[in-house]
Amino acid sequence: MKQVIVIGAGPAGLMAAEVIQAAGHQVHVYDAMPSACRKFLLAGIGGMNITHSEPYNDFITRYYDKAKWLAPSIQAFNADALRQWIHDLGIDTFVGTSGRVFPEKMKAAPLLRNWLKRLKDAGVEFHMRHKLIALDGLQATFNYEGLDKSKSADAIVLALGGASWPKLGSDGKWVGFLARQGVDITPLESTNCGFHSHWSEHLQTKLAGAPLKGVSFSMKLPDGSLMEQKGECIVTRDGMEGSLIYAFSKHLRDAINVRGEGKLTIDLLPDLSREQLILKLSNTKAKESLAKYLKRTIKLDSIKSALLYEAYQKEDFDTPQKLARCLKSIPVSFYKTKPLDEVISTAGGISQASVNQHFMLKKIPGVFCAGEMLDWEAPTGGYLLTACFATGRTAAEGVCRLLAD
Repeated sequence: MKQVIVIGAGPAGLMAAEVIQAAGHQVHVYDAMPSACRKFLLAGIGGMNITHSEPYNDFITRYYDKAKWLAPSIQAFNADALRQWIHDLGIDTFVGTSGRVFPEKMKAAPLLRNWLKRLKDAGVEFHMRHKLIALDGLQATFNYEGLDKSKSADAIVLALGGASWPKLGSDGKWVGFLARQGVDITPLESTNCGFHSHWSEHLQTKLAGAPLKGVSFSMKLPDGSLMEQKGECIVTRDGMEGSLIYAFSKHLRDAINVRGEGKLTIDLLPDLSREQLILKLSNTKAKESLAKYLKRTIKLDSIKSALLYEAYQKEDFDTPQKLARCLKSIPVSFYKTKPLDEVISTAGGISQASVNQHFMLKKIPGVFCAGEMLDWEAPTGGYLLTACFATGRTAAEGVCRLLAD
């Protein structure tokens, strides 16, 4: 039996291990953590969104400019194939109202438990608490309980993640020792992340942490198109966090990188047209304060009122017509992403030019890469996990082809 080392016991690494072991090779999985899939389990606490049910032609666009690169992997192991794989593990799935796909009971632990049992029953061997500290060709050096030990193999799969959630094992330290061996790596950056903005002292001290619900964000993209999305997020002391701002993270980050700031527009009341707003706002009462007037006529809460005042002066909305226009076009500017260790995932990584079609490193033959280590990104919604599983399978198929020669 050929010996294969998989470094990283996340979804990409475990999927690679499964495919390679099934091909008749002996797989050894190494991970720095005491147990497998730490980040996967954490992501599943609030409901494990494993993939998305939208049509493939829409699905693949969620990988932005890397869609063409990832397409062969995701076509080979698409959302339907991933759901069937989960069903084969004895776990049912269902589609939520947003089109997102979840395992039954929305938990990651039962799925992982069944998967690890199947891997171990197949003969995959696990070596936990082994932190990779060096890689020299097909020899990996690990630190285990303070001692360094080296292991050689016929092929190696690296599935070390990006640089988000370093406490769970994905610390991005691999960038250094791969770059030293000539591997081209796009710098790691925050994505699916919060952003910093300059708020007034009132908002910082009185309203930080308030949820911003039932709003719509819009942003003009470089190609001239307009991205619009409804949802909710949190207004923090220094900016914004949450699912709606995460959806715009790539575009805001790119704008910050180019111009030093990223701008979007908030519609505080997207379910009302401007004409409907004007009609409601025309119902004035004498001697009524503006705050009471806004709450009575359009049920505007404190955080939405604060954002109105962040963007405009009173004279900007002294008529119902002007007020309606302002409420539906609140400009917000951001100047920095949240740091890597506070984000859901990272962009950047091993460039497409550095690997072949099976993600084998051209500079280190026999070493393959999968998952978030590769230079791609995607929004939340199941797209991240789908690509991790799919690239893990592609890397594994590359290993099997190599070992068959």
